Amino acid sequence: MRVVADQEALHAQALLDDVGEVAQRVRRARRVVLRDRADAYDPPALAQRGDRRLQLLAAHARRVLRLLDTLVTEARGAERGVAEGPLRVAAFRSAALHLLPAALERLAARHPGIRPEVRVVRELGPGTAGEVAEGRAELGIATLGGSSPVPAGLIGGVLLDEPYSLVHPAGHPDPRSLPLVDWHENCGSYTRAWWAGQDWIPRATVLTEDDGAVLSMVANGHGMAIMPALSLAGAPDSVEITDLGADRPTRSVGYVTTPELASSVVVRALIRELRAAHA
Repeated sequence: MRVVADQEALHAQALLDDVGEVAQRVRRARRVVLRDRADAYDPPALAQRGDRRLQLLAAHARRVLRLLDTLVTEARGAERGVAEGPLRVAAFRSAALHLLPAALERLAARHPGIRPEVRVVRELGPGTAGEVAEGRAELGIATLGGSSPVPAGLIGGVLLDEPYSLVHPAGHPDPRSLPLVDWHENCGSYTRAWWAGQDWIPRATVLTEDDGAVLSMVANGHGMAIMPALSLAGAPDSVEITDLGADRPTRSVGYVTTPELASSVVVRALIRELRAAHA
C-alpha cells in the first residue's frame, strides 16, 4: 500500500511539473505572439479587418491559457486541501447587484482562497455568454433562451425565472397612459411576442443605457416601464409595481461556462452557491 501511494505521489508531482512547464511555455509563446504583436490580435482591429479566424484563434488561446493556469492552481491547492485562485465572472448590471452578492458571500465563507473578479457587461447581443466564449470570463450570469441561447461550445443552467411587471410613478391614476421609458437588452421570444400583442404599449419615448437609468427616470415621474424583477429590486417608494397578469412574460436567468472549466473547483464552487442561494 505504501509503495503504491508513493508511486501515485510521484506521478502526481510529475503531472504537476509537466503542467507547470507547459503553462510556462505557452505563456512565453503568448508573450511573443499575443503580447508583442498585440495590435494584430486586438479584437476591434480584427473586427475592422473582418478576420474572424484570428478572433477565434485569440479566444481559443485565452481559454487554453486559463485552463492551464487553473490546472496548476488546483494541483497546488489539492496538496494543501484548499480551493483557491482567481475566478472571473461576467454579469449584467442587475444580476451583479442583486443576484451575485449572496452567492459570493457564501463562497467567501466556504472558500476564502477563491478570489472572484466581477465584470459588469451589457446583456445585449453576445452579452455575458460572449465574454465566456471569448475566454475573458470563466463564468457568466446570462439571460437564457429566446434571442440569447447558450452559444455553441458552452454549457449552462437556469437559476431563476423572474416575471416582468409594469412600474410607474406611485399614485398615478392612469399609468398605461404615460410615455414609455425603455432600454435595449436580450429577451426571450415569448416576451417579444407578448410585447408586440399589447396595443397599449407605445413606442419608447426615451431609450437609456441600462435598466438602472430607466428606473431612475420612472421614479422621477418621466414615464412608465416594463421591467423584470431583478431590475426592480430595491425600487424606491416613489414608484409602484403592478402585476401584468397570468400571461405576463418572464425572463430566465442562469449561468454559462465552458465544458473544460465546468469541472474546475472554483467554477463548481460558485455554481453550487448560486444554486443554493436561489433554490
